[in-house]
Amino acid sequence: MTVSAVLVNPARIANREGLRLAISRALAQDGWPEPAWFQTTSEETGESQTRDAVASGAEVLFVCGGDGTVRAAASALAGTDVALAVLPSGTGNLLALNLGLPANVVQGVRLATRGGRRRIDLGEVDGLTFTIAAGIGMDAEMLADTSHRAKHRLGWAAYAAAGLRHLGDPRFPAQVRLDGGPELQREVRSVLVANVGRLPGGMSLVRNALPDDGLLDVVVIAPRWLHQWVGILLSLLGRGSGGGRLETFKARRVEVIADRPQAREADGELLAPGSVLSVVVRESALTVCVPASGQTAGRR
Repeated sequence: MTVSAVLVNPARIANREGLRLAISRALAQDGWPEPAWFQTTSEETGESQTRDAVASGAEVLFVCGGDGTVRAAASALAGTDVALAVLPSGTGNLLALNLGLPANVVQGVRLATRGGRRRIDLGEVDGLTFTIAAGIGMDAEMLADTSHRAKHRLGWAAYAAAGLRHLGDPRFPAQVRLDGGPELQREVRSVLVANVGRLPGGMSLVRNALPDDGLLDVVVIAPRWLHQWVGILLSLLGRGSGGGRLETFKARRVEVIADRPQAREADGELLAPGSVLSVVVRESALTVCVPASGQTAGRR
């Protein structure tokens, strides 16, 4: 008998009672007992509730929320054998997208009861664990310029609108160091350190990114003129190389040093502005519930 728990972000769930019934019935059909229930608050966004769930004996934690709630749960589960089962309910849901997880609640529960398990890497920046990416520069400025109301109403279109407002912003000098090697001197708009590569709308930040290869993917975005953004967009759609203004690297440890403090973020959450973004990979840190066909590891 497998013990499970559910972590719910109430701000993302319109019908909590319907969600409870759907999850409980799906578990009961596969012989699992009623799960324990935990709820996030504005002050406690998921880490403490996840630790409580683990302490209560949960072997699988269902997370109903967006990428921020998933990040908080993953941070508390890192290094344990408790499996994370994502039931996408937020604006981005990028981890679910990259792992091929269904949006349907019952199908998501079935992955935990009948599917596979995959051990994936995590990233860490400023002591904060992330599942998707951390960044400095324009990506964080877009987040800062997008209201919660716009995100709820428009989803990813709200981020796109914010991005348009920042297309003409100037570049800034930055040094990028990979695994302690020589410094790469660049004039950039943004530097992203990613654990996964797929974006909504059929776009890919990094085509060959794997969440379980023990490496982080570093993306340096450096268009000088507005028209060069077209080449970058085509690259994200798999139709070009970015016009020489988009570079990618792989590393286990990444340090980005800007000439002045910049906006920074991790998994869609703003960090304090700073001139340094220092990121390390946490290899095989998290077990996630995935389709049986998605169990294969990418580690070399």
